[in-house]
Amino acid sequence: MLAIRAARLFDGLSPVLVEKPTLLVADGRVAAVRASGEVPAGADVVDLPDATLLPGLIDAHTHLAFDASTDPVGSLASASDGEVLDGMRAAARTALAAGITTVRDLGDRDYLALRLREELAGESTSGPQVLAAGPPITTPRGHCWYLGGEAAGVDGVRAAVRAHAERGVDVIKVMASGGEMTPGTRPHLPQFGLDELRAAAEEAHRFGLPATAHAHSGRAIADAVTAGFDSIEHCSFMTEDGVEPLPDVIEAIARSGVMVCATLGVRPGAVPPPRIAARLEEFTALFRRMKQAGVTIVCSSDAGIGPSKPHDVLPYSVLMLIETQGWSAAEALEAATSRAARLCRVEDRKGRLAPGLDADILAVAGDPLTRPRALLDVAAVFREGHRVR
Repeated sequence: MLAIRAARLFDGLSPVLVEKPTLLVADGRVAAVRASGEVPAGADVVDLPDATLLPGLIDAHTHLAFDASTDPVGSLASASDGEVLDGMRAAARTALAAGITTVRDLGDRDYLALRLREELAGESTSGPQVLAAGPPITTPRGHCWYLGGEAAGVDGVRAAVRAHAERGVDVIKVMASGGEMTPGTRPHLPQFGLDELRAAAEEAHRFGLPATAHAHSGRAIADAVTAGFDSIEHCSFMTEDGVEPLPDVIEAIARSGVMVCATLGVRPGAVPPPRIAARLEEFTALFRRMKQAGVTIVCSSDAGIGPSKPHDVLPYSVLMLIETQGWSAAEALEAATSRAARLCRVEDRKGRLAPGLDADILAVAGDPLTRPRALLDVAAVFREGHRVR
């Protein structure tokens, strides 16, 4: 048994920290959280006297196959599968070192994230747990077509979802609108129609899989909600030259319980793409409006898509919710732990520090509820109870 003693503990839900906790770990899971320094006889003890223990962070939107360079698409296109996998392993290690113990990869090439998922399942200290979508389902020559997920028409979309399910993916990702990284597509324009999106969601659910939609366009967002998707990625309501929140659609998102995966964080000093940078103030107002309307927002990153989004950027996403969106530190941390676990359907194993759940633990120096930037000062990371070196 392992006993970790610290100054404070955030359990993933309660805004009230446990003071001077002892967290007990057995067989890779949390055995108990005690509000005392009592340690069972024979336990190995780790003392972190100035640290706060938190659940390992969960990045619900990342791309391990993209290298966060100035040309991630070109880098991917020129690399062999072996080279891409090496890069993905390095990206996974980078994420884990920042305390990100679970990632949901929402777009790889040729199902390489599934190969990495199986590899890391037996090497818990080499990377986070990987949940994988495989190549995102997109229209012919649509956004990210080069990853291998093209499909056309209702029957084609259903067949693509079945093929993904048979490969063993954890989630179905559909490109409901265009995106920034694919010439010839436009983020503010839909790609699939309502019938195709409904077919994708129905087929995903038939296989017991969640369905998430990449959607910037207001029309695409509305159609994804109507079609029965479980979550919306980005949900930016972009127009050709700005951002236009649609009140009826925002109300429908809140009413339906569809979660929004907000990909907000950037590395300090990095400059987002010009079209995104020009809309930052509008995005800030949009996400404030969605939160006020009761939309459930999860904190994620879109890591890998450029220099502003390295694979350890998620803590900066948490800070952005606090510093620009006005969230409390506890709310923002919940959005990257227990709420993200619920979105990813791993809440029975991840996202909280509670008995029976995986001992995925981030320890940071200081109190992140009173000094949120303590989240950047990593004191220790544990994955399934094993300390990451």
